[in-house]
Amino acid sequence: MKKRILAIAMTVCLMAVTLVGCGGGGGSAATTAAATTAAATTAAAETEAPAETEAPATEAAASETSWPEYDITLTVAWNPGGVTDLTVRSYADVLSKELGKNITIANTPGASGSVGTIAVWDAPRDGYNLLGASMQATVTFPCYGYTDFTTRDWDIWTLAYAPNVVAVPGNSPYNTLEELIEGAKAETLNFGSAGSGSGGHTGIEILSKGAGFEYNHVPYDSGANCIVATISGEVDANCQLITEVIDYVASGDLKCLGVMSPEDLVVGDITIPSVLKTVPEMANVVPMGETITLAVPNGVDEAILKKLDEVMPRVAESEEFKNFCDSKGMVVVYNDREASQDYVNKLASLVDWTLYDGGTVTISPEEFGIERIQ
Repeated sequence: MKKRILAIAMTVCLMAVTLVGCGGGGGSAATTAAATTAAATTAAAETEAPAETEAPATEAAASETSWPEYDITLTVAWNPGGVTDLTVRSYADVLSKELGKNITIANTPGASGSVGTIAVWDAPRDGYNLLGASMQATVTFPCYGYTDFTTRDWDIWTLAYAPNVVAVPGNSPYNTLEELIEGAKAETLNFGSAGSGSGGHTGIEILSKGAGFEYNHVPYDSGANCIVATISGEVDANCQLITEVIDYVASGDLKCLGVMSPEDLVVGDITIPSVLKTVPEMANVVPMGETITLAVPNGVDEAILKKLDEVMPRVAESEEFKNFCDSKGMVVVYNDREASQDYVNKLASLVDWTLYDGGTVTISPEEFGIERIQ
């Protein structure tokens, strides 16, 4: 039986606001729910506890902060309905319950996610301004000239991964990836994305370079609008993320011709073949997809970071979040801060150098100390 989930190489201002309820009854990102948090009390020992019974350092540091004392803002730097927005809303529900506070989801799109990211960067670093970030796009910001900072200037927790797929309209004449590539070589086709520098745009770049064809890029202001344009035939194809397209593939409005992973992807009764079956030259850049994270700029109090270190594994391992990821063809990929930084550094090297070598960006990754992976 084919594997259900792709293997992941781990060594790899309009503002729409909604409230995430912290209520224990399963509050969602579309509702505001007040919740009562049971305060755990610990009886003080009359004698000094033995050294071996002391709380671990992370728990001790987390207990030193009263954060959060009031509601938190979690910025999503993209419009509602895309993979980042949907995934962040899913984990925010669980995080809200863990912390016992409401979380306000603030959609702040613009410039391929850099507007919302900069807004969090410029906000007070008090633990009440968090970023739900999509790393495949975020790592490109310096090379596009959007930011002077890099992802090394953030504390990051990775949570989930969604691969890029190659999707065409349900009535497209192309039924296989090979046919699409042949068509793209015969004439310039229109490929849509959620904007220059978005994860979908990166996917198109990697596919076109690997398969050896030129294309006309048609950017939209969101992944959702790109999908609508593909369904209507306004563009010939896209390389958006599986999370965004899977429901439309199931309905027949879209066809998925390939997934940017080393193995076929199976979601329910839908099997999507690996692009390597058609373009083996892409082996050095696959898997390719979007990694959804929680992030805060460096400078947040360490006690707050320790508190997040304590709760984020439980968020990632929750049934609610795992069920969401499973239903969307995503993989739960939790990494602590140190491992996340290693993961994102490798992603930055792969994506930024691919875009620079292809001429998509003109600012060298080397200017930001982003080394090329040989």
